[in-house]
Amino acid sequence: MEIYIQKKEIYEAQVKQLQQHYNRISLGRLASVLVLILAIYGYQKNDSSLLVVLGVLAVAAFFVLMRWHTRVAYQKKIAQALVAINADEIDFLARKNIPFEDGIEYNDFHHPYAYDLDIFGQQSLFQSLNRTGTFMGKKILASHLLTANSATAIEQIQEATKELREKVDWRQSFLATARVGQDNKYSYTRLLQWCSFNTKEVSKVVTVLSYGLPIVLIGFVMGYLVTFNPIWLKYFSFLFVVNLVLSGSYVKRIMAENAHSSEINTMLDNYSQLFLKIENEDFSAVKCKQLQEALMVDGVQVSTKIKTLSSIFSKLDSTNNLIVSVLFNGLFLFNIHILKACLQWKKEHATNLENDLNVIGEFEMLNSLANFSFNNPDFAFPILNEEYKIAFESLSHPLLNPKTRVGNTIAFHPQSFIILTGSNMSGKSTFLRSLGVNMVLAGMGAPVCAIQANVHPLPVLVSMRLSDSLSDSESYFFAEIKRLKQIMDGLDESPAFVLLDEILRGTNSDDKRSGTIEVVKKVIAKKAIGAIATHDIEVCLTTNEFPQILTNKCFEVEIKDDELHFDYQLREGICQNKSATFLMKKMGVI
Repeated sequence: MEIYIQKKEIYEAQVKQLQQHYNRISLGRLASVLVLILAIYGYQKNDSSLLVVLGVLAVAAFFVLMRWHTRVAYQKKIAQALVAINADEIDFLARKNIPFEDGIEYNDFHHPYAYDLDIFGQQSLFQSLNRTGTFMGKKILASHLLTANSATAIEQIQEATKELREKVDWRQSFLATARVGQDNKYSYTRLLQWCSFNTKEVSKVVTVLSYGLPIVLIGFVMGYLVTFNPIWLKYFSFLFVVNLVLSGSYVKRIMAENAHSSEINTMLDNYSQLFLKIENEDFSAVKCKQLQEALMVDGVQVSTKIKTLSSIFSKLDSTNNLIVSVLFNGLFLFNIHILKACLQWKKEHATNLENDLNVIGEFEMLNSLANFSFNNPDFAFPILNEEYKIAFESLSHPLLNPKTRVGNTIAFHPQSFIILTGSNMSGKSTFLRSLGVNMVLAGMGAPVCAIQANVHPLPVLVSMRLSDSLSDSESYFFAEIKRLKQIMDGLDESPAFVLLDEILRGTNSDDKRSGTIEVVKKVIAKKAIGAIATHDIEVCLTTNEFPQILTNKCFEVEIKDDELHFDYQLREGICQNKSATFLMKKMGVI
């Protein structure tokens, strides 16, 4: 946390300094306006050429200061974003709150584990990992949380995460730039729609006229300046109107282009800054270098292409000004030229734009994992194997308080499936969620909440926390049966890591017991690795039938000084102690 406190203080000082600079430039702009007014007023009293020069210099100074003002304003926004980034990390590590977007929009009750393992929503894994500032970043981080990567991809992500973990300043600068852009799904979608919108080219005749008529117009001006014959002004006026009419015939198309470009210009300029940060950084990790190389197409950097597009959108915005539009179209056929620029950009670059933007998203995903690793230096990157072996040393849940969480060592070999027992509140469900969440982290290439880990990456299939689906007219029991069918179908496709927590709770005890035993037999026959939590001792006896595959483990509770004591330590065997009757007696229920 100390590094974030130091950085926050540094950036707060920068904000203060930039604000002072900003104020001085504002005063300079005001002064240049006052000088211009005084120069104009003085010229009316005394037509001195010195006053003309002074006025011209005042105008030039105003525009220079305006550009400078804009640049300092942007730098101040970045510094403010950096202050907020470090303040968020301080609050997060102090466990005051989780000030990051929770990705609830990506939650899927039908996904094999997203809802059961609290991947999205408040106090979720996504919310704790998320250090993204763009829509693409959130989307790609969510996709990696929902699908396990291949072993090769995992190793590349691990390598990239380790490299980016040490690039704290670069990561924070990247995130600050992303946040300042205020990218969102709506703007992102509008941009992609614009790329495919009405790509019909301007005719060759109109293209020739768009260059020829302005040249002829300039010729008329030169003719007047040489001869001072008013006929040239008549020709000029006539051709000016012709140009307006010709440009006006494309107003609908320009308006349509402009409708798709609203509020995108700033976002595009921000994208170009993000691309520049990627293009100009030195990387050694294979995945980072591959992503970086993808931003060079036919010798042109993507940042340059996006900057060009930003300029086009800026010119599109200028068509909203009636005076500018009339002047520019009458003189230069501006509408036609800007339309051709739009169409040319779409023709050359539109098909690659989504893939280009995904590079930003991939880096934001990697930055999120790198930040996670940086904040948790004791978390281990799993060693991968191809032998269906899974083992964790001192495994715990990454969202639990590090000062109080209890780690447990577990290995799914030689026995590959665990029958887990324990009284209520003893830690069974938390342990299952710890297994599931860490398998998800391992499958995406992130470090896991364990001192050491050895993992064969597998799909994760879970039935732990289902709810009645009233909209689908489903009972809890039927929803659970559907989930179990989903797990069986998944195991038919490939081996998987399976977690089951007190299944078949919606039926009678005999039916539940026999059904649970049959489910256990079925999943181990399909080569599942994992665990099932149960209160039924008879289910535990199944280990006698399959001693090479099944093993019993438990969490115990002790009664000390008339109080329940949980140590949350995983033990061998079947749970012996019961807490429900004791607790009900203590509270006067029975």
